[in-house]
Amino acid sequence: MQCCIHALAISQMAYDGFRAVMRNLPYFCPHNQSGFMSDIGKTVGVVGAGSFGSAIGNLLAHNVDVLLYSRQPELVEAINTTHQHFGVALSHRVRATSHIEEMADQCRLIIPVVPSMRFREMMQRLGPHLRPYHVLIHATKGFDLHDTPPSGNIEEVVVTRENVSTMSEVIRQESAVVRVGCLSGPNLASEIMEGQPTATVVGSRFNEVIQMGKKALGGPTFHVFGTNDILGAELAGALKNTIAIGSGILRGVGLGKNMQAMLITRGLTEMIYLGKAMGATPRAFLGTAGIGDLVATATSKNSRNFTFGFRLGSGESRAEIEATMPELAEGVRTLYIAHQLAAYYKLRIPITKMLYEIVFNDFDISKAIDMLIGYPYDVDVDFL
Repeated sequence: MQCCIHALAISQMAYDGFRAVMRNLPYFCPHNQSGFMSDIGKTVGVVGAGSFGSAIGNLLAHNVDVLLYSRQPELVEAINTTHQHFGVALSHRVRATSHIEEMADQCRLIIPVVPSMRFREMMQRLGPHLRPYHVLIHATKGFDLHDTPPSGNIEEVVVTRENVSTMSEVIRQESAVVRVGCLSGPNLASEIMEGQPTATVVGSRFNEVIQMGKKALGGPTFHVFGTNDILGAELAGALKNTIAIGSGILRGVGLGKNMQAMLITRGLTEMIYLGKAMGATPRAFLGTAGIGDLVATATSKNSRNFTFGFRLGSGESRAEIEATMPELAEGVRTLYIAHQLAAYYKLRIPITKMLYEIVFNDFDISKAIDMLIGYPYDVDVDFL
């Protein structure tokens, strides 16, 4: 018996060592005779058939075949039969599936586009089918919060940096994938589906991942920038949603562009403060993934987060809005986590504080605006 146990221990050590080595290899792929992943493959996977996932699928279809994953077999059948979703035509190069293992088998490059609160669960289902040669570029703008209770109520969780993960961190925690990227930028799904021109940023520590993202997504109406500051790109994409809620509130109560501009500008400063505390540099926040995404999201009724704030400012309750919105406003969840992280890092970010009080504690909006106008800011710009 002892010999068996010893043999098992050695086998586990050998497996762990093999996995560690494989994590550091270049794009080795058994389907590629050269031993290196030189292209994106014939088919790119998209996990999540929401409005943004569908928009990404249509974008990819200009360059490759697309496998779109949904957990709902009836939705898969409808997409494959009608080639329509959300009332918009999908390319005939887009095929839906409800088998997540098929996604891993057919696609080298996979783009997860699912809400942050369900991202880890999705990766726990997808992760066992992934190998080190897979590349994941996620398009989820939010945070994962560990130890969320069965009720799903994040307000029961004490938030620290140790129990908050970005989506790229979740991917690495739940799979053998090392080459990870994120998609960030002013990407309003409705405008992309209409074919309107825009740009995005692929953030990754690996230049190969950035090039794969450009090759897969780039086109006449969609320009792809790259950055190696993946943490900054992820944080910018997540945190701007909270400021978009605030911008919507201002419009909802009838205030104009002056106050909206002030909120966006000071809100960007708070995003940078929190980003620096978490280890990012200001650079990503000042580019397409930061100020670009912030302006688009905080000024458009096509933005779910702006719309949430607008309805809140117009007098509806949080419960009423969440019960009637067809898709999740990620900024509500992000606002709670950002507020708790600010307390953890002992940061002074008054806009985030006031938004938290309005959304989660029903604080009077007029009083919150008065307090922000009178807040004793020391200098205009102090993060450069």
